[in-house]
Amino acid sequence: MYIHELDGWPRLSWNRELLAEALAAVRHRQGRLIGHMEALGFGLRQEADLQTLTSDVLKSSEIEGENLDPEQVRSSIARRLGIDIGGLTPADRKRRGHR
Repeated sequence: MYIHELDGWPRLSWNRELLAEALAAVRHRQGRLIGHMEALGFGLRQEADLQTLTSDVLKSSEIEGENLDPEQVRSSIARRLGIDIGGLTPADRKRRGHR
């Protein structure tokens, strides 16, 4: 479910204390994850970044009602970041950020 599908959208309310606790817990875990990633080395970090960015683009486009090819998106992002992933799938103009 997406936020725009919730009852009451766009008038939402929340409990500041509960939200602050949840955000603090997530931030703590994020810090631990970053620490672990730094220990992994450059190649694994790049792959993790590439996977995260690819997922973000795919989910964002899904919200807008568009289904993109995951391999084309991954290849386009890798190219833009200068990451050599070998056997890149050619991305069409739309996936390269040109409309």
